[in-house]
Amino acid sequence: MSFPVLISIPHGGDQTPPELVGRVVISRHAMLADSDIFTREIYSLEDEAAVVLDTPIARVFVDLNRAPADLPPANPDGVIKRLSCHGVQIYRDEVWNDQMLVSTLLEKYYYPYHRKIQAVLHSRQDLVLMLDCHSMEAVGPVIGPDHGAARPALCLGSRHGNSCSHATVSRLAAAMRRAFGLKENQVAIDQPFAGGYITRQYGHNPLPCIQIEMNRALYLEAGCREEDGDVPFNSDKTTLLRQQFRHALELFFA
Repeated sequence: MSFPVLISIPHGGDQTPPELVGRVVISRHAMLADSDIFTREIYSLEDEAAVVLDTPIARVFVDLNRAPADLPPANPDGVIKRLSCHGVQIYRDEVWNDQMLVSTLLEKYYYPYHRKIQAVLHSRQDLVLMLDCHSMEAVGPVIGPDHGAARPALCLGSRHGNSCSHATVSRLAAAMRRAFGLKENQVAIDQPFAGGYITRQYGHNPLPCIQIEMNRALYLEAGCREEDGDVPFNSDKTTLLRQQFRHALELFFA
């Protein structure tokens, strides 16, 4: 089955831009803890979704789900960040004050992603839905709308009906519950996340857009992370979640 959907995966990368070599102090472990780790493996239905867009660059360095002018010190969690979501320092100096460097990072890694989205939305008449796909910590981190609170298995963000109709997001929520074998209260709508910049920018422009947040407890075991280095990859869990996500889209588009 082919799905008439644009899948965006903006936070699944784990690479450092070469322009930042020598300026980064955050460890790889802390960088991955701020990333939507393994979301490219889970959501990237390249053989079945009409369009899939992702990036190799880690969100802690260039966050594609922020407005281009959203920078520290006004927002430490902006497009170029001061702190990770756990309050960890990222750079040895204030890179966001280096206008030439910020411009280079945006031109090389940020704008091309959004140009691709815009090109798809304007050229493909066969699409009916856009999904912006993420993962979330099991408990709200320091920089978060729900610090310290336990989170549901899945959260679907519709900008409270502004990026997608209530009927459409409710239908996707029902498909997700059935495909993932979840109870009613395990799939939330607009809590704790109603949708970020991408959902706000492209929702109903022209397609309905829904942000998906998957709880990492579904595929990362507590305590599996080492003090530094990569997070162990569990192919069985990610493969199962990929199959369940695919089934949810089958049910939604049936």
